Amino acid sequence: MPAITTRPCPADRRTALEQSGLAPTWARLYAARGVTHPEQVTHRLPQLLAPGGLLHIEQAARLLADAIRDQQRLLIIADYDADGATACAVGVRGLRLLGAQVDFIVPNRIEHGYGLSPDIVKLAAERAPDLLLTVDNGIAAVEGVAAANALGIPVLVTDHHLPGDALPDAACIVNPNQPGCGFGSKNLAGVGVMFYVLLALRAELRQRGAYSQTAEPDLRALLDLVALGTVADVVKLDANNRTLVENGLARMRAGKAHAGINALFRAAGRDPRRATVFDLGFMLGPRLNAAGRLDDMALGIECLLADDPARAQQLAQQLDTLNRARRDVESDMLDEALAILASFNPSDSHSLTAYQPDWHIGVIGILASRLKDKFHRPTVVFAQSETGELKGSGRSIPGLHLRDALDLIDKRHPGLINKFGGHAMAAGLSIPADREQDFALAFETVVRELIDPADLEGLIETDGELDAAEHSYALAEQFESAVWGQGFAAPLFNACFDVVAQRVVGEKHLKLKLARAGVSFDAMHFFHADPLPSRIQAVYALMTNEYNGQQLLQLKLQHWEPVTDAADSADKKVAG
Repeated sequence: MPAITTRPCPADRRTALEQSGLAPTWARLYAARGVTHPEQVTHRLPQLLAPGGLLHIEQAARLLADAIRDQQRLLIIADYDADGATACAVGVRGLRLLGAQVDFIVPNRIEHGYGLSPDIVKLAAERAPDLLLTVDNGIAAVEGVAAANALGIPVLVTDHHLPGDALPDAACIVNPNQPGCGFGSKNLAGVGVMFYVLLALRAELRQRGAYSQTAEPDLRALLDLVALGTVADVVKLDANNRTLVENGLARMRAGKAHAGINALFRAAGRDPRRATVFDLGFMLGPRLNAAGRLDDMALGIECLLADDPARAQQLAQQLDTLNRARRDVESDMLDEALAILASFNPSDSHSLTAYQPDWHIGVIGILASRLKDKFHRPTVVFAQSETGELKGSGRSIPGLHLRDALDLIDKRHPGLINKFGGHAMAAGLSIPADREQDFALAFETVVRELIDPADLEGLIETDGELDAAEHSYALAEQFESAVWGQGFAAPLFNACFDVVAQRVVGEKHLKLKLARAGVSFDAMHFFHADPLPSRIQAVYALMTNEYNGQQLLQLKLQHWEPVTDAADSADKKVAG
């Protein structure tokens, strides 16, 4: 059972935030998340880090400005996830706003694999481009860039993934994580990097006098796309990323989103005028990702590029249909995986590796995430590709840098891994068809060396208790509209409650009436139908609920434990 702990909140930092004008509840939450001044949570666009901090970005701007001047044909090579799709849409829309001739190609996950491969270069060459521009990929495309160079086609790489031992011989590379780059945020998503390149390009064009007679294009119009890709890629929401997301959400709420974004909201049954980070991460993002998982991400990119609302809605409905099919495939694969792992005992292993040859390559990443969540072990899931090799997708837990673990395996066992790349928490790889067991053994060995056993126990970090009187619909609404995410966790609270009433609704959810300190609360425990004991220690979030025209507060249970004598005594002491 995971341990419940309270997130540290330095008293001096909390007091300073209160004295600066923040309400006590917000001062407490922000202080516990490293905020030291209210300016860090105002999220105004002038607070964005300057583009000049990105290594080689001025060179990229000159390269693109020259291409615009010479009327060269630009071709974007996109990635097939939501970050890649939004980065492509930002690139196409932004470059066209700035006067470029630009089109795009996105690899098919099953046919082409990831990124700028030699095969994609061959396909791209049929379009006779003068310059290739990668978005959300390219930092590991040593062979692909070499193939482009051999054809006389220069490559501008924009990416955010961690580089390998060798960088591609590109005309220019913009990546906050490349060696020598001192940019203040290493957490930009691919779409964020592309947005920054456009900012630098506009500045270069301004310097060349392009706007002496005309108004400058307003790149703020792209922020809804930047926000969606940033949230969907689950990058750390540092202050810079929060500013990008907050301003993108503001455009959605103000009715200024692109037609494709609005169409995705409608397909998901959500209201863009009340757009939240939850909507981007769990409603729009999965629908966009479904195209790259089961079909062709060109469908998702076309939706984001559509200006006609009717056309955008038609494409969004196709994406919604694909997402429903993705959920069915995922459910079947998860059932199979749990059957295979029926005898798996997490206490006997530090890692988990699963493989079925007929699993869908486009869904193994989601399956890895589900298994990681269930067993709290670094997990890699494999499926067989059309070429015969095994394609894998991995997800990690706090305490293990997954890409570094794969790098160590690759160095110790040459030939075991054909290719790999990724981040601390997620990575992709391919291995020879007959080496799954060899990889599983090597992965287990490396994880045992690198991870602290305490990290395998699991930890639920909360903000402690929230006074019963502070619970309100208004506060829940404020929480839901704020920017939370990876590295800047949404508020969670824990306290002891009496379970006054409970019943199953929708066959799989538990509707509850909880009481604490003389105050009763409505609560929901989603996807759990088993009855609770009469007294529990609950970890929960505040949630708004609108029913029959009424605005109601609900508690959303995330975790519960039977109350121990010690917890009960502590709670009664606080209440008293």
